[in-house]
Amino acid sequence: SGQKHISALVDITNYMTLGLNRPLHVFDADKLKGNIYVRLSKKGEKLEALNEKTYELDDGMVVVCDDSGVLALGGIIGGVSSAVDENTKNVYLECAYFSPTSISQTGQKLIIDSDARYRFERGVDPSFTKDGTEIATQMILDFCGGEASEFFVAGEVPKISHMISYAPERLKLLGGSDLSETRQKEILNALGFTVKSDSKPWQVQTPDWRHDVEGAADLIEEILRIDGYDNIVPLSVVRLPDEKRAVLNPLQKRTVSARRILAGRGLFETVTWSFMDDEKSDLFGALLYQNKEALTLVNPISTDLAVMRPSILPNLIEAAGRNADRGIPDAALFEVGGVYQSPEYDGQLTVAGGVRSGNAQPRHWSSPARPADAMDAKADALAVLEACGVKTSSLKVNTDAPEWYHPGRSGVLCLGRTVLAYFGEIHPVVLMTLNRDEVSVGFEIFLQNIPVPKKKDPRRELLKPSPFQPVLRDFSFTVDQDIEAEKFVRVIRETDKNLISNVEIFDVYKGKGVETGKKSVALAVTLQPVKKTLTDKEIAVLSDKIIENVQKQTGGVLRG
Repeated sequence: SGQKHISALVDITNYMTLGLNRPLHVFDADKLKGNIYVRLSKKGEKLEALNEKTYELDDGMVVVCDDSGVLALGGIIGGVSSAVDENTKNVYLECAYFSPTSISQTGQKLIIDSDARYRFERGVDPSFTKDGTEIATQMILDFCGGEASEFFVAGEVPKISHMISYAPERLKLLGGSDLSETRQKEILNALGFTVKSDSKPWQVQTPDWRHDVEGAADLIEEILRIDGYDNIVPLSVVRLPDEKRAVLNPLQKRTVSARRILAGRGLFETVTWSFMDDEKSDLFGALLYQNKEALTLVNPISTDLAVMRPSILPNLIEAAGRNADRGIPDAALFEVGGVYQSPEYDGQLTVAGGVRSGNAQPRHWSSPARPADAMDAKADALAVLEACGVKTSSLKVNTDAPEWYHPGRSGVLCLGRTVLAYFGEIHPVVLMTLNRDEVSVGFEIFLQNIPVPKKKDPRRELLKPSPFQPVLRDFSFTVDQDIEAEKFVRVIRETDKNLISNVEIFDVYKGKGVETGKKSVALAVTLQPVKKTLTDKEIAVLSDKIIENVQKQTGGVLRG
């Protein structure tokens, strides 16, 4: 069996390990000092092991000792000081059950691989401990002669067996096999399971040696294995012509739409880690969550990947920064993926995030370069929302963006009270903490917050152009400089939703001719009749109504 031959005693222990999955160990009884006992190690203790290596132990490792100190690492490897050899006359046979978790942790920490460790950390039958001792003892008597002492037991056999509720009809559903209940019960009994089939579902008791069987699906696997995989009726995985094609759910559709739109707008898709370091996570809202500790990895790949990301933006900012450091200063990156606010099922959000830095428009002989600004991020977010079926003219914009955005150059896109997206310039202090000095703008779109459109696909509506000529009218208002320009658009649209098809701001001016504390906002309003051509009087009445509504709701006065 490939084992190194040392003596008949070692051969017997190897046979027990390989043949019966019952690792045990023999000590030279004449080399022991006092009684043998099992305890947890103390930091600094050492063991000269049988693999010719010396190990310095840490606190909490299971060790077998006598009065002189550590003799062996329980369930892993023995020591030289008590090893049997050609002069051995008296043997102390130890057969024990050790915790798989403890054995695994010790083996990993000390980097020891052994046949005993391999079996203990995967689970052995604790109820076979006494029988294993008796079998090994008889083999020693048969091959080596001698006389056996009384059997001594320390501790109790742990309860490994457990009860599983099993509905036999699930075999057809999960395994595709239509075995009778009688045959299913026969297979389980033959494998050592105890089946109580008086009522449904069955109650199945697992045998002590089957650590791997945890639930009903495991029982189904066992039944299929014994009955034979060849007996499972094969089913075609080829889609038949008359079958309906499976459709994506709304969130999956939005994810696809977001990727297509952002790529079409010139942003490059990236895939970054779902983790980041603790300090960066705090910058982007991790401290706002009630259970940040639950989002911290117990065993991270590295210290800078220790916390589940609360936002996609920091990873994208760093990626853009790495490009800038290598001579590519103009970056436009996006990623669609998960962000994490809690360990609960609804604590993972699907977000489309993007970052622009450097120039949004490169320098050209026909026009100067234009750096990316908050309006670029807003345009990206609006394009995605529109592609996902949101009527962007119904959105409201407020300035309550999170603290990682610049407070004067950012906003929130809302549909009623539902937040659909953040956009704006990243806060300079945040960029400084990330060791970046270039201006960056970004957006975060919460795809699961987008309502399902009432129509099947709003993007596929038939184009119905009006046969009547549209009318374009320009308005210029003087208003307090702290009034958002977006408010003008909303007020004008609501004046007559049937006739006003588009409102655009084409100029915002402060300076000569406008008093201090005021600004001038110029808008182009498109009137699109659908039933008849508008008369001059109708246009004048609607224009007066627009002026009246703007003055009433914003305080804006029409400029002469």
